[in-house]
Amino acid sequence: MTRDVILFLSAFLASAVEMVEALTIVLAVGVTRGWRSALVGVGAALLALAALVGVLGPSISRVPIDTLRVIVGALLLVFGLQWLRKAILRASGYKPLHDEEAAYAEQREEARGAAPDVRAGVDWYSFTVAFKGVFLEGLEVAFIVLTFGTARTHGVALAAAAAAVALLVVVVAGVLAHAPLSRVPENALKFTVGLLLTTFGTFWSAEGAGASWPGDDAALPAVLAFLALASFVAVRALRDRRGAPTAARP
Repeated sequence: MTRDVILFLSAFLASAVEMVEALTIVLAVGVTRGWRSALVGVGAALLALAALVGVLGPSISRVPIDTLRVIVGALLLVFGLQWLRKAILRASGYKPLHDEEAAYAEQREEARGAAPDVRAGVDWYSFTVAFKGVFLEGLEVAFIVLTFGTARTHGVALAAAAAAVALLVVVVAGVLAHAPLSRVPENALKFTVGLLLTTFGTFWSAEGAGASWPGDDAALPAVLAFLALASFVAVRALRDRRGAPTAARP
């Protein structure tokens, strides 16, 4: 039960972060150049993602579970540590915070400056930008669903349900707001997602290698707490280092 709750939360938050970024891109081109071509691009991206998941899903499920956990754990560690590193740097002031309003404004400026290019009745700029934005962000969501799902019985259904809930929440919020979701604490979410992905990556890598965790699933909160503590210590140390005066040269 503990693992299922953390898995659902991880998949939901990670999917929501990626979907907020995709929403910002689609809104920018849709508002600036018209919705028809942007929505066609969104539809094409969703079809491409569905085909990709349909091909990869059955192939992954044939891999032995222990081997799969090592592979999935390693991949989650790569993604999780990458997110966690950026989140620590942002929280400590070494990297600027992500700003959806600024990203939206930048996308709108680029859309305004792009030359008209109509192909088969579709504005090619709007189509390609919306397609790439949704496909690339959706690819990470698909990766999360597949990796979480294949390393646990009935995990695909649970992770897919979490992603579907995240999609519904983000789309409804975007439609109601008609604007980028700048009030979403995206940087805090990315910190949380980085911790959760790294936690599962550590847990499954060790399980796949033959290690046994004390208490089995009950060890997950302990691993998460340790990583969270280590991350906050790193943030504090970097903040102190950033705020310390530079020593004068002799």
